Amino acid sequence: MNPPPDQSTLPEWERLRLLRAESEFDAIKKNPRSAYALWCVTGVFGGHRFYLGDTTQSIAMLFTLGGLGLWTLLDVFFIARRVRAVNSSRRAAVLARYGILDA
Repeated sequence: MNPPPDQSTLPEWERLRLLRAESEFDAIKKNPRSAYALWCVTGVFGGHRFYLGDTTQSIAMLFTLGGLGLWTLLDVFFIARRVRAVNSSRRAAVLARYGILDA
């Protein structure tokens, strides 16, 4: 994830638009701690994947009991990377909606 542009060189209306976009992203971004907590409590049922929006994989985990536990066990190593990917795509979508290019 790239840092936002230097706000001191932006005109006021651009700075406010950037702040609004970053505020909207902060409201929808996913927290890795929450994903790990859900993995601990509902990992076999795919709760952490529902939280991250991976509905198809969540349903597969739900009906196979996390691949009989194997899929659930392997997921612990990939949760942080998946949270970063989800947040990156959500941030890009919000910035695009505001017409801001992420450098």
